[in-house]
Amino acid sequence: MNTPLDISTGLSCPIPISEYEKVLLAHGGGGTLSHQLIQKMFFSQFDSPLLHAEHDGAVFEAGGNRFAFSTDSYVVQPIFFPGGDIGDLAVNGTVNDLAMCGAKPLYISAGFILEEGFPMEDLWKVVLSMKRAAEKADVQIVTGDTKVVDKGKGDKIFINTSGIGTIEKGINISPLNAKVGDAILLNGRIADHGIAIMSAREGLTFETTVESDTAALNGLVEAMFSVTKNIHVLRDPTRGGIASALNEIAMTADIGIYIEEDKIPITEDVKGACEILGLDPLYIANEGKLLAFVAQEDAEKVLNSVRAHPLGKNAQIIGKVVSEHPKNVVMKTSIGSLRIVDMLSGEQLPRIC
Repeated sequence: MNTPLDISTGLSCPIPISEYEKVLLAHGGGGTLSHQLIQKMFFSQFDSPLLHAEHDGAVFEAGGNRFAFSTDSYVVQPIFFPGGDIGDLAVNGTVNDLAMCGAKPLYISAGFILEEGFPMEDLWKVVLSMKRAAEKADVQIVTGDTKVVDKGKGDKIFINTSGIGTIEKGINISPLNAKVGDAILLNGRIADHGIAIMSAREGLTFETTVESDTAALNGLVEAMFSVTKNIHVLRDPTRGGIASALNEIAMTADIGIYIEEDKIPITEDVKGACEILGLDPLYIANEGKLLAFVAQEDAEKVLNSVRAHPLGKNAQIIGKVVSEHPKNVVMKTSIGSLRIVDMLSGEQLPRIC
């Protein structure tokens, strides 16, 4: 016979699924657990209006000028992968975070944590890769730091980069600026980076080599601003993919988002790899892609400017901001049904950036 649980026996309920006694890999995956960790652990104590804007960087004024400041750390495994390596990833990632704030990136720092025994030849390759990436993005590496940890206490090399850039007058990018009617633009094919990492990590082979899309997006953003400054939100969908990025914006701006699966560019190789591996490409990391929320009346000319750029030739308008289902992302699937696209709860691919 079933009887009610007697709490006086000392039994207690398990920890809620959203709470954990120890950090998991999924806490760094860019999904629900990452969001909860940031909100409950960091935002609750580091109280600042700049932090609570939930932007890709802090946007602030000093001396009558506007600046953006951002920082990121890179722990990707393997450190060399098809299409790039941890070095250009570190430079491009921070350049992109500044560009997503509407800033022109100027200067970045580079901090290295090296494991004892890491080959000098590999370190030299990473340094040269960072140099090339900085030159291509037209930024300067101006300061940094180096630490070495005991063998077995790290994993080859970790890199932290921080950056600062200036924001022109008339540019106001923020997730809070998303408005009903905004068109949502994606500059190209998704999930290339995540599948490139997985193929290198697991030794997978495809008909053609899937390469990471790692690239600096500041030139593309400048091209977009050259046709209009009526761009409300920019976001690079890295960890957690476009699904997590769109959910973050929907929750921050308290708006609904509607997207169409058939409009989202993806290569057949990546789509096939995702089907084989049981992965959803909407949640896989990208490193050279952006989502732009653009006023409807300017959407077509922004799309044309993006398609004219080398990093935007496969760009598409994939959806829009709607008044229905606030704080949620809904997708029309390829078979015509509607699907709620939630934020990733765990971690599909750890150590992805």
